Parts: sequence; structure tokens; C-alpha cells
Amino acid sequence: MEEQKNNMLSALMINLLKGIIYRDKDPLLWQSLPSLRARVAEQAAVLGLECVVDETEGYAYFRQKDAADGENEIPRLVPRRQLSYTVSLLCILLRKKLIEADAGGETSRVILTKDQIIDMTRLYMPDTGNEAKMADRIESALKKTAEIGFVRAMDSQNETYEVKRILRAFVDADWISSLEEKLKTYMEYSNEQLD
Repeated sequence: MEEQKNNMLSALMINLLKGIIYRDKDPLLWQSLPSLRARVAEQAAVLGLECVVDETEGYAYFRQKDAADGENEIPRLVPRRQLSYTVSLLCILLRKKLIEADAGGETSRVILTKDQIIDMTRLYMPDTGNEAKMADRIESALKKTAEIGFVRAMDSQNETYEVKRILRAFVDADWISSLEEKLKTYMEYSNEQLD
């Protein structure tokens, strides 16, 4: 019995170190999390990580803990990712779609086609006169967003994507408002360059 618990703890730790565990994607790991959560937290703390679990949305992941005042900074196990303008913009627009879905209360899932995503993103991109190049740039950002785990390709033929609810944990209201200010400045600058 103890060996089985240790094996499950190892599986949890390894999968959390690799990325996000979803309730619907890996139900066996998810079911073992409540009973092993204290041990997972203890093991993660040694590495300077904390385990974030959202029971409502059904996901868990590790987040790097910031060093408290007076503590020595330990090396980061989970690297920070610098996102491009287009990826950042796409994250904000997708997060707003989640907010709209939550406010509407009809469904918790947000599913968009690639064309819908390109159309909503195009509004905030500088007008270069080359629509195909702009669409390629947005599509590339969409692929990067999928690699990070914020969207999931559902149907390759119809090119539909589901916005993953984990996005809420990474794109909060403060991040949205600070980036919206930058977007306004960027839009003003790009409009001045075109004049």
C-alpha cells in the first residue's frame, strides 16, 4: 500500500513538473491529489515551488515561490516566459472571451474558430497593408498560445480551439489593465507612424 502511494506521489510530482494536470484529462492523477496534496506540497517546497490547485476549474500546476524578505533567492526551476506582443495580445483577448462567457452564464467553455481569433486580434494589430502576413503572424501566436497550454486545438479540419480555463490563473485583472495601457500607447504610436 505504501509503495503504491509512493508511486502515485512520484507520478504526481513528475507530471506537475512537466506542466499542468487537468481533472478531465488525467482523472486517476487528479483523484489521488487530495490525499497526497500535503506530501506534494512538502516535496515541492524543497524546490522552491508551490502547488496551485483549482478544484472548481479542475487543474493543478506548480508555481515558483518568490523569496521572502531576508531569504536567499534560489535558482528558478520554472522559467519565466517573455511573450511577444501578439501572444500577449491574444492572451488578453482570449481572457476577455472567458470573462464574457462567465458573465453570460450559458456555458463555461469558450470555443472559437481560427478565423474568429484572427478577426478579433486583427483590430489591435498595426495596419501593414499585407493581410496575409498579418494572418500568419496571428496564427503563429495562436500556435505558441497552444504550446503554452492556454488553448487546445479541437478539430483540425474546422480549425476550432477551446480556450483553457487555466488562462484565468495567469492573466488576471492587473495584468490585463497594465497591458491595455501599453496597447493604447502602442496603437497611438503605430497610428502616428502611418500618418
